[in-house]
Amino acid sequence: MAHVAAWKKDMVSELVQDMREYPVVAIVDMEGIPGQQIQSMRAGLRAHAKLKMTKDKLILLALDEIAKERPGIADLKDAVHGQCAVVTTDIDSFKLFKKLESTKTAAPAKEGQLAPYDIVVPKGPTPFGPGPIIGELQKIGIPAAIEAGKIAVKKDTTLVKAGEPIPGPVAAMLPKLEILPMEVGMDLRAAYEDGVIYKRDVLDIPEDYYSTMFATAAHDALALGVSIAFPTKDTIVPLIAKAFRETMGLSIAAAIPTKENIDKLLAKADAQMLALASAAGYTNDSIAARLSSAAAATAAAPAVEASAPAAAVEDEEEEVSEEEAAAGLSALFG
Repeated sequence: MAHVAAWKKDMVSELVQDMREYPVVAIVDMEGIPGQQIQSMRAGLRAHAKLKMTKDKLILLALDEIAKERPGIADLKDAVHGQCAVVTTDIDSFKLFKKLESTKTAAPAKEGQLAPYDIVVPKGPTPFGPGPIIGELQKIGIPAAIEAGKIAVKKDTTLVKAGEPIPGPVAAMLPKLEILPMEVGMDLRAAYEDGVIYKRDVLDIPEDYYSTMFATAAHDALALGVSIAFPTKDTIVPLIAKAFRETMGLSIAAAIPTKENIDKLLAKADAQMLALASAAGYTNDSIAARLSSAAAATAAAPAVEASAPAAAVEDEEEEVSEEEAAAGLSALFG
């Protein structure tokens, strides 16, 4: 049997104990993070989490061991590759993801790294005075000239498209232009919590995503319940209000007087009387004053339907014959 170093056994035991003690176990990517920044991140997590870096093989052994106690945790093994670490914590997976994202900082690009987005040098002055650097800028494709004693970029220039490797000369120039396109920090690959594996694409959502989704669903469900007249404790009030409005509208259209609509019926009859009197050319001082007041109110009110043709009013007026007008006035005034 091959000899196994004591420190390896101790590390596996520590990992297993941490995975047993904390409800959330996560695998994070540590590729390219400087040692000083790792120490800073570990200090930031210390209150609620433990971060342990070791060989992938030891992490896999620890996952196999703890899988006997925590079903489903062995699926984290798919996330163990390259430079990675184990985070064990008592905060939930989504909060852990946000916390790790908040520790990321901007960093300069290295030759051969893939651009995370289009790297654009904006038009305008640079911090450089006249000198040989203008030739370096032009050499990597940046149109530059001397303006007001400074080197200036003449137009917005895209140096590298998203997903393309960054050339060495471009990577060397970007920090001088104060452009740091890369992010350095721990990327959470997957987390285990309550028997479920959460991958990055599930955890990377806006904070208000679920609350907004549930609020929209509740609003739409209430609207549907009202539209199909489905009574529940949430829809009964708007259903009764809707029924009252429709009943009121129907009773006014059918001229059925009730104590709720009598004032509206009288107002409707009064308006029809004035329209009929105006169409028939019948006026007295009282009617003339009221017609004048109504015309002034109409002129002062904002137009609701600018497209309503005047001909429609004329057509309605032509539909009232003199005989009908006289009969209407006789009915109104006895």
